Amino acid sequence: MHQSTPSTQAPIADHALLSDARTAALVTSDGRVDWLCLPRFDSEAIMTSLLGTPDHGEWMLRPRGVTATRREYLTDSLVLRTEHTVDHQGHSGTLEVTEFMPLHGERADLIRVVRCTAGTVTLDHTWTVRMAYGRVRPWVRRDEDPDGQEVLVAVAGPDKVVLHGDRLPTAEGSHHRDVLELTEGDELCFSLTWVPAWVDLPAAFDAERALRETVQESRRWMGCLGPLAREGAWAPAVRRSVQVLRGLTHDETGGIVAAPTTSLPETMGGERNWDYRYTWLRDAAFTVEALLACDAVEEVEAWRTWLLRAVAGDPEDLQIMYGVDGRRRLTEHELEHLPGHAGSTPVRIGNGAFDQVQSDVLGEVMYCLEQARRAGLDESSASWALQVALVNHLADHWQEPDNGLWEIRGPRQHFTHSRVMVWAAFDAAVKGVEEHGLSGPVETWRRLRDEVRAEVEERGWSEERQSFRQHYETDEVDAALLMLPMVGFLPADDPRMLGTIRAVQEDLGVDGLVLRYRTETGVDGLDGEEHPFLICNLWLVIALASAGRRDEAAALMDRLVGVANDVGLLAEEYDPLDDRMMGNFPQAFSHIGVVLAARALAQA
Repeated sequence: MHQSTPSTQAPIADHALLSDARTAALVTSDGRVDWLCLPRFDSEAIMTSLLGTPDHGEWMLRPRGVTATRREYLTDSLVLRTEHTVDHQGHSGTLEVTEFMPLHGERADLIRVVRCTAGTVTLDHTWTVRMAYGRVRPWVRRDEDPDGQEVLVAVAGPDKVVLHGDRLPTAEGSHHRDVLELTEGDELCFSLTWVPAWVDLPAAFDAERALRETVQESRRWMGCLGPLAREGAWAPAVRRSVQVLRGLTHDETGGIVAAPTTSLPETMGGERNWDYRYTWLRDAAFTVEALLACDAVEEVEAWRTWLLRAVAGDPEDLQIMYGVDGRRRLTEHELEHLPGHAGSTPVRIGNGAFDQVQSDVLGEVMYCLEQARRAGLDESSASWALQVALVNHLADHWQEPDNGLWEIRGPRQHFTHSRVMVWAAFDAAVKGVEEHGLSGPVETWRRLRDEVRAEVEERGWSEERQSFRQHYETDEVDAALLMLPMVGFLPADDPRMLGTIRAVQEDLGVDGLVLRYRTETGVDGLDGEEHPFLICNLWLVIALASAGRRDEAAALMDRLVGVANDVGLLAEEYDPLDDRMMGNFPQAFSHIGVVLAARALAQA
């Protein structure tokens, strides 16, 4: 039986992201780390109360009697600083909390420093570690680290989690708790470290040095970005978005995850709950395009290297998504012991879409690699040989129906967007030969490119609706159609695109925003509804700006940027009627859209 949904769960938008570019933590505004997977994005969570109760694991540093909270990231970093103003039992004060995950460490660490900056503060400290997504209660003991400092050690299976601290909580039932009284000038440092269970206990990090080096490295990297991240009204949103994208990129493997979470619902209480802690070729390709827009070429090369490793072998075996390390089996299963976020079940681990056929994926990959060539990234012989093999394989299979961009779990269709991306794959291959001097069967590719275009213009167009259609057997529209100008299939001001923009706004509109598609048609084979998908609305910004409707595009951009939470983060979807974020968080797709929409507005 599922436990009842806990009232302590924070809304999705209440969270901030901490990342060491290998994994990520989510922390609420009241001081609870309620989601943490160690040591990688796609590892099992050791703190899972985001999808359950405090008994499923969380780390709380929460002051009593809070009257106001303000938080922000230190400039150009993902180091979070929160200031709480408190009034408790006649004592007032101010508490400052600094939290971060050190970059480029040899281990996985989360550091939290609390400092009383005025008056007196009472702070509740609770440390609850649960392995295997909250299912396994570890053995917790007190021990000494190599420096003789007392630590708490939690061990179960292959995992060892160590808590260093200036004052450690004591066992109370199945939790470790403490009540801290701080007066002005008091400062306490706590750090959580994951190591394999068979490894010796680690020494504590030098928190001050780790903070300094993490901020310096973040600012060095951000300082290399181009004008889009420095100039214009949306530069702050672009900078935050690029930081999030870097935070979702595994710095060792180059794999880019779609989000650091699983099963945050697209509808409260619904079944549309998916695991996004993997690397979709499509999402990663879009991320590369966003990074290129900000002149971050270094990460593009790392991702291309990851791609070569992940898809090496027979083109017949190409998948749409992989593990962060390139693994292929991402079998989906449900965690029945978790009640889900706001009672939304099932909670899923793995993603059954990994073996779907999605014909658009290669188009996105080829398009982004062409953009990388144009940006000056030298094409390696191995990389181009792989692209040739993949495109030649596509040449034999492009006419087959697929599951589409949105990973439809209903019957496969001939999706118009998928066909356009097939065209984009052949187009990028042709340009590789014609414009970059690479070798390949260019005559065949040109012929196929023309065939695909002719088919899309004939079967993907609805004369009655004066719009492109979602797939060849319907007159429904899909927000993915807004991408046609983005890959050069048609100019944005072509009458057919203007008709498509109109149809998308009319058919998919909700309070001035747009859905992905109408779920009530049953095309996706799932029950329930969705809310406006943020990247679709950012594609609408791009389409409007590119079609000469800049004022309309800018107004929509302002609204979308304004949807972000207090630290600039965006989820997958937004419910404008209840003013809340929905879906996995923070979502790479949404932050990619911010960057690309800002570029389109700058060029309009």
